[in-house]
Amino acid sequence: MNIGDKVRLVHGREEGVIYAFLPGNVVEIEIEDGFRIPVLRNEIVTISPVESQRMVKPEEAKVAAARADVIVPRNAPFAEKGIYLAFISVNDRTLTVHVINNTDWVLPFTAVAASESVSKGLAAGVLQPRTSQKLTEVEMKDFESWPVFDIHALYFREGNHQLPIALNKRIRCRAQSFYKNKGKVPVLAKEGFVYQLDEENLKREAPGISEDVAGEIKARMLGQSVPEQNNLPRPEQVIDLHIEKLVNNHKSLSSDAILKKQLDVFESNLESAIANGMDEITFIHGAGSGALKNELHRRLGKNQHVQFFKDALKEKFGYGATLVKIK
Repeated sequence: MNIGDKVRLVHGREEGVIYAFLPGNVVEIEIEDGFRIPVLRNEIVTISPVESQRMVKPEEAKVAAARADVIVPRNAPFAEKGIYLAFISVNDRTLTVHVINNTDWVLPFTAVAASESVSKGLAAGVLQPRTSQKLTEVEMKDFESWPVFDIHALYFREGNHQLPIALNKRIRCRAQSFYKNKGKVPVLAKEGFVYQLDEENLKREAPGISEDVAGEIKARMLGQSVPEQNNLPRPEQVIDLHIEKLVNNHKSLSSDAILKKQLDVFESNLESAIANGMDEITFIHGAGSGALKNELHRRLGKNQHVQFFKDALKEKFGYGATLVKIK
């Protein structure tokens, strides 16, 4: 089951769409008129797209006209969330990359592959509800050099309503998280690796639309060049990875939890430094057992954006700091 899937209660007649997954194996379902109810996961079943089509009664053809004075009724449940980027294996070497709309929104979108200073347009257009579009293919042997997938989208439906803010999501695949995202791909109903793009995109947009975002999407759809925007904050020149600098109650953490926290901070700051065009950044890791230093050096040695790294600030930290030179 995925966000946006249409479902039916096992012991009832209600139908709705999955809005969120809650703790305790509970799913939040949006039913008629926008009401949301929590139900146990084993109390619902998904409705297949084929069944949904068979249940829809044919309507007489009518001319669609945009009218500002018409408010679209919310009698039926409306899937607001469920936009994904998915990787599906063709064989043991190649994967296809898809953008998926498992919502009831109409989505004007652009998709760009950003690699170092070069950006490649993958696709642009309008993604209808419950549809997908193939963007490109990637090779598993090139995993470490896969580009950052930059997805921009607007939300549209007829009538008067409040829109979510425009979607702007960058996905950089990491080995540690990529394989954790394995599951059933919505709409395509195949096994793959799935990233939800709108998981945190719940805020509503104030009246009016951002001219910058609208202009950027329009330019991309017309094939015009658009300067890449960076939304990652610029990190400090020196990052201290000592656990007491990162969390308050570090004494309650296990060794594995401490190392994980330190590596997460390292990865996020290195990525931000690269995205902001910094020439170098220094990480203070201490001497200690050498576990943190060794893992940092292992990851730096595999990062294509790192020109070189070396011990830094010896007069102050001995061998407890590493200077990273960025390409």
